[in-house]
Amino acid sequence: MQLQTSAKDQLRAIVSRIERLEEEKAALSADLKEVYAEAKGNGFDVKALRKVISLRKQDDNKRREEEMILATYLHALGMDAEESEAA
Repeated sequence: MQLQTSAKDQLRAIVSRIERLEEEKAALSADLKEVYAEAKGNGFDVKALRKVISLRKQDDNKRREEEMILATYLHALGMDAEESEAA
Protein backbone atom coordinates (compact mmCIF):
# COMPACT_ATOMS: atom_id res chain seq x y z
CA MET A 1 0.00 0.00 0.00
CA GLN A 2 1.45 3.32 -1.04
CA LEU A 3 0.42 6.72 0.21
CA GLN A 4 -0.03 9.66 -2.06
CA THR A 5 2.49 12.47 -1.80
CA SER A 6 0.06 14.72 0.07
CA ALA A 7 -0.72 11.95 2.57
CA LYS A 8 3.00 11.29 3.08
CA ASP A 9 3.62 14.97 3.71
CA GLN A 10 0.73 15.12 6.15
CA LEU A 11 2.00 12.01 7.95
CA ARG A 12 5.51 13.47 8.22
CA ALA A 13 4.09 16.70 9.62
CA ILE A 14 2.02 14.85 12.21
CA VAL A 15 4.97 12.69 13.28
CA SER A 16 7.15 15.79 13.51
CA ARG A 17 4.60 17.59 15.69
CA ILE A 18 4.26 14.57 17.98
CA GLU A 19 8.04 14.32 18.35
CA ARG A 20 8.30 18.03 19.15
CA LEU A 21 5.51 17.77 21.74
CA GLU A 22 7.19 14.72 23.31
CA GLU A 23 10.40 16.76 23.65
CA GLU A 24 8.48 19.63 25.23
CA LYS A 25 6.75 17.20 27.59
CA ALA A 26 10.12 15.78 28.66
CA ALA A 27 11.47 19.30 29.27
CA LEU A 28 8.41 20.21 31.35
CA SER A 29 8.75 17.00 33.32
CA ALA A 30 12.37 17.85 34.09
CA ASP A 31 11.33 21.36 35.15
CA LEU A 32 8.65 19.97 37.48
CA LYS A 33 11.18 17.58 38.99
CA GLU A 34 13.50 20.53 39.69
CA VAL A 35 10.72 22.53 41.36
CA TYR A 36 9.77 19.60 43.59
CA ALA A 37 13.46 19.11 44.47
CA GLU A 38 13.69 22.81 45.34
CA ALA A 39 10.60 22.53 47.52
CA LYS A 40 12.06 19.49 49.27
CA GLY A 41 15.32 21.37 49.77
CA ASN A 42 13.34 24.15 51.45
CA GLY A 43 11.78 21.68 53.88
CA PHE A 44 8.43 21.11 52.21
CA ASP A 45 6.90 17.63 52.05
CA VAL A 46 6.77 16.71 48.35
CA LYS A 47 4.11 14.04 48.83
CA ALA A 48 1.85 16.60 50.52
CA LEU A 49 2.55 19.13 47.75
CA ARG A 50 1.55 16.60 45.11
CA LYS A 51 -1.68 15.95 47.02
CA VAL A 52 -2.39 19.70 47.24
CA ILE A 53 -1.86 20.06 43.49
CA SER A 54 -4.16 17.11 42.88
CA LEU A 55 -6.87 18.55 45.14
CA ARG A 56 -6.67 21.97 43.49
CA LYS A 57 -7.36 20.34 40.12
CA GLN A 58 -10.58 18.77 41.37
CA ASP A 59 -14.03 20.27 41.24
CA ASP A 60 -14.93 21.71 44.68
CA ASN A 61 -18.09 19.61 45.01
CA LYS A 62 -16.29 16.42 44.01
CA ARG A 63 -13.49 17.15 46.48
CA ARG A 64 -15.95 17.81 49.33
CA GLU A 65 -17.80 14.58 48.54
CA GLU A 66 -14.57 12.56 48.64
CA GLU A 67 -13.54 14.25 51.91
CA MET A 68 -16.91 13.45 53.47
CA ILE A 69 -16.67 9.80 52.43
CA LEU A 70 -13.14 9.57 53.81
CA ALA A 71 -14.21 11.19 57.09
CA THR A 72 -17.11 8.72 57.35
CA TYR A 73 -14.80 5.75 56.82
CA LEU A 74 -12.22 7.07 59.29
CA HIS A 75 -14.93 7.61 61.89
CA ALA A 76 -16.32 4.11 61.36
CA LEU A 77 -12.82 2.69 61.93
CA GLY A 78 -12.19 4.86 65.01
CA MET A 79 -9.47 6.78 63.25
CA ASP A 80 -10.94 10.28 63.27
CA ALA A 81 -9.70 13.15 65.46
CA GLU A 82 -12.65 13.04 67.88
CA GLU A 83 -12.21 9.32 68.55
CA SER A 84 -8.44 9.73 69.01
CA GLU A 85 -8.88 12.57 71.54
CA ALA A 86 -11.43 10.57 73.56
CA ALA A 87 -9.06 7.60 73.88
